[in-house]
Amino acid sequence: MSGRARLALWAAAATLMTSSALLPLVSPSTWIFQAAFLLAVQTGVGALTRRVPLARPLTVAVQALATLMLLTLVFARQQALAGIVPGPEAFQHFSALLQAGADDIGRYSIPAPLSDGIRLMVIGGVLVIGLVVDTLAVTYRSAAPAGLPLLALYSVAAGLSDGGAGWLCFLLAAVGYLMLLLTESRDRLSQWGRVFGGAARAPGQESASGVVAPVRFGRRIGAVAVVVALFVPLVLPGLDGGLLDGAGRGIGNGTGGGGTIAAVNPLVSLRDSLNVDEDRTVLTYRTDTADTQNLYLRIVSLDDFDGTAWKPAQRHIVDVPKTFPAPVGLDGQVKRAAIRTRIAAADWYAQDWLPMPYPASKVDIKGSWRYEPVGRTLVGDHGQNTRGVRYEVTSLMVEPTAQQLAGAPEASPAIRREYTQVPRSLPAVVAKTARKVTAGSANHYEQAVKLQDYFAVSGDFRYNTQVQAGSGSAAIANFLKEKEGFCVHFSFAMASMARTLGIPARVAVGFTSGTPQADGSMAVGLRDAHAWPELYFEGVGWTRFEPTPSRGSVPLYTQTNTPGEVESAAPKPTFSTSAAPSAEPSASESCSPQLRRLAACPGQSAAAALGPEDDDGPWTTFLVPTLAGLLVLGVLLLPMMWRMRVRAVRLGGHGRTEADVAAYTLGAWSEVTDTAWDYGIGPAESQTPRKAAERIVGLGKLDPEAAAAVHRLAAAVELVLYAPHPRPMAGLANDARRVGESFWTSASGPARLRALFLPRSAVRVIWMASAAWTALRTRLSVRRQALFHRPSRQNS
Repeated sequence: MSGRARLALWAAAATLMTSSALLPLVSPSTWIFQAAFLLAVQTGVGALTRRVPLARPLTVAVQALATLMLLTLVFARQQALAGIVPGPEAFQHFSALLQAGADDIGRYSIPAPLSDGIRLMVIGGVLVIGLVVDTLAVTYRSAAPAGLPLLALYSVAAGLSDGGAGWLCFLLAAVGYLMLLLTESRDRLSQWGRVFGGAARAPGQESASGVVAPVRFGRRIGAVAVVVALFVPLVLPGLDGGLLDGAGRGIGNGTGGGGTIAAVNPLVSLRDSLNVDEDRTVLTYRTDTADTQNLYLRIVSLDDFDGTAWKPAQRHIVDVPKTFPAPVGLDGQVKRAAIRTRIAAADWYAQDWLPMPYPASKVDIKGSWRYEPVGRTLVGDHGQNTRGVRYEVTSLMVEPTAQQLAGAPEASPAIRREYTQVPRSLPAVVAKTARKVTAGSANHYEQAVKLQDYFAVSGDFRYNTQVQAGSGSAAIANFLKEKEGFCVHFSFAMASMARTLGIPARVAVGFTSGTPQADGSMAVGLRDAHAWPELYFEGVGWTRFEPTPSRGSVPLYTQTNTPGEVESAAPKPTFSTSAAPSAEPSASESCSPQLRRLAACPGQSAAAALGPEDDDGPWTTFLVPTLAGLLVLGVLLLPMMWRMRVRAVRLGGHGRTEADVAAYTLGAWSEVTDTAWDYGIGPAESQTPRKAAERIVGLGKLDPEAAAAVHRLAAAVELVLYAPHPRPMAGLANDARRVGESFWTSASGPARLRALFLPRSAVRVIWMASAAWTALRTRLSVRRQALFHRPSRQNS
């Protein structure tokens, strides 16, 4: 087998070994066998095109086309021409599969089921990475940069998997990359003939093992590097969350002290929270009001409705004020009472937003928190979250009457403009149903009460936590047709219908009041996670409604059919916690892998998981992929940064001694030869400086000024090498820079990018490491022979 064939084989093997890090993400793992077969075909196509031979870009194009045809054969055979040639229908099918895969990833916790969409994303991603690795390592003969896409694949997989990809996956990825490097090094060395090395031997002494190739040293360096990477995190106490740390470290890092809070949807897994077998306590609190049944702990409001999902709008955040401003829209005619609530969060509960009774007027809490004025919400800053925090909230218990709500004037134009927006994609049946349900109403209050009663009483809706939350503009219409769902469906539907009637509306997320304890406190568990609509009435402000049957408590001001009647029968709250599961809408939360991670990992938040599983992104959060992307980006820039550093050292200041002059001159010359190497002119170490200069000028097609600069540098090198006392020559650094500018000007766009981001001369890092190891081994061997070798006495 030729050296290039071995290199192609190890490029495919390295990709496949690194892909093992994806195995924990999807179940079952049978996709990897299909990926291995397709990767082998892709590699074979590349090997055949290189034997023709074709130009390098054409080789890559043929491999890419073959990969597309393979994916078409597997995933879009019925939509393709002859089952393998992709057309418009095939690309549309690919788009639909990718969208379905993204939805499935957002819907399911890890490990996700192997749906067709997820299978396309995983296998397609492996083939794309395999194509990039094969292109870099084999087609362009640069195995070192080929580690960057492999690192990207491993980093994303490790970041998304539960607790990391594991030491075995890391070991496989590292071994695959090292073998790729060693294969390329052996192939490169073989082009120079047989290379000998090893410790010096005494005259007449024969080697028992023959020759020692530098490749053997490379193997040992790689083995040492892998061992260090695996075990150093175990002995260094400060490396929490390292490679072998199986515990997650949380998903919420706050806003980082920025001036806004981004539109992050907190509705991640509310359905799961309502289906756990064990209702784990999230918060405990004590309050000085007896009306605990109406004391909801609100986390955040969702006021941005795009027709697909409700989510928090991007808002400006400020320092937490000592006393919060008066609630918007609340005037002095409405009865209210100030209450104090002391809250303690569980040590495992890590939520970026702070659960508080609404509307809060003062919060006494330690830590780094920021205040969002529109939603009257506190959000963690610089990684601050609720884990184990204790705080006291002063809030208002607002008690409007039905008459005050019925007589509320129209909201201000600004409120109506922002909170009555309805996207065009919302199905017409939503507004039609709203008008039908509220027919005959005299005002917005009566419309709101009729909407609430329609969902909670008269509409024959059934509460069922097993129903999928759904996504897209048709989700609400489907809910109105099927009449079955949980609090997300009810709150989303009522808020949307209220907006179609011109009532400002939004959705709030948090917890119901919880369960009374024997010591007088209240305990809030996972099953108390809830979502409810808030409607705006001028003079009262944002007002809670409860359309979800059998959940929370119905507000007193909605328990009347006549606006003049202030009170009616006492509310009959239904606590979400029950002693045993029942057939009614289960408020229990399932021990899905995601929630086991939530409950077991100190950093994962139970209440951060309040929401539908459809969401807007590929995963429940973008934090870990973003960090992984930044890490990969930093690694991608390492060769460029190394070259910049080396260039700065070589062309920087120097001393005036003969040794300094020699080092500076040779450094400037090395910079020129490495720059030529970066642009495709490999080094010729056996040539004299003058011959090397002629070669660089000829192959590089340098302009006359740059050519003169190269020859001046070559003359300076000859003086350093052969003159008895070398003297400094001015302008060497400028000459070296002028040569670099000439290469940049005359090179094509791809060649410039290659020289900038993937400089060929960066391989010197590996050579330097190999040389250092060889020198160290030689010294150790000489010392060992000096200690243990004894001369023979046969001839004495």
